[in-house]
Amino acid sequence: MSTKHSAAWPHIKRGLVAILRGVKPDEIAAIGDVLLEAGFEAIEIPLNSPDPFASIETLAKRAPKGVLIGAGTVLTAANVQRLYDAGGRLLVTPNVDPDVLGKAADLNMISMPGVFTATEALLAIKCGASALKFFPASALGPTGVNAIRAILPKDTVIGAVGGVADADFDSWMEVGVKTFGLGSSLYKPGAKAADVAIAAMRAVNAYDVAAAG
Repeated sequence: MSTKHSAAWPHIKRGLVAILRGVKPDEIAAIGDVLLEAGFEAIEIPLNSPDPFASIETLAKRAPKGVLIGAGTVLTAANVQRLYDAGGRLLVTPNVDPDVLGKAADLNMISMPGVFTATEALLAIKCGASALKFFPASALGPTGVNAIRAILPKDTVIGAVGGVADADFDSWMEVGVKTFGLGSSLYKPGAKAADVAIAAMRAVNAYDVAAAG
């Protein structure tokens, strides 16, 4: 098992990760631009999207330095390498795979594996994960995640993903969770850039209000 560590989770203004499952390469430029304009600093394209590496490469070239561009649903070490070669630096998985996380560490990428239990969370940390993605977060709820959080290292970055929308930020921030993956509340296949822009601004505004307490 790898004892290497992925790159540390970066300090970004808002802990918001846009999940663009189903986006097409000919859509990514316009949709990526409105997300960046709204203030998103992390965007993932799940690998079960159409031609995902083409979209990732396009977005990585357009995004300013410091913006995290990457992939979700990364299941193999080979795809970690393909992601890196396409310019992606953020790697999100639905599970804890030591080989995948070890490859991410070798390439100094930022990794966020999916976990649901204390056992999975501690294994992910042992494998050098940059952050944890509690998924599906809506099933655990803030209370459930907070109970697991109590046994994790205090500096562990925790993201809530799955069934989480901007209306939920307050309840999650009350238990110290400040990173969120937004999927269908932000983007659904076929959505126009103008619609994504509205949803993105709503999410950014809600995040800022919740963070201000």
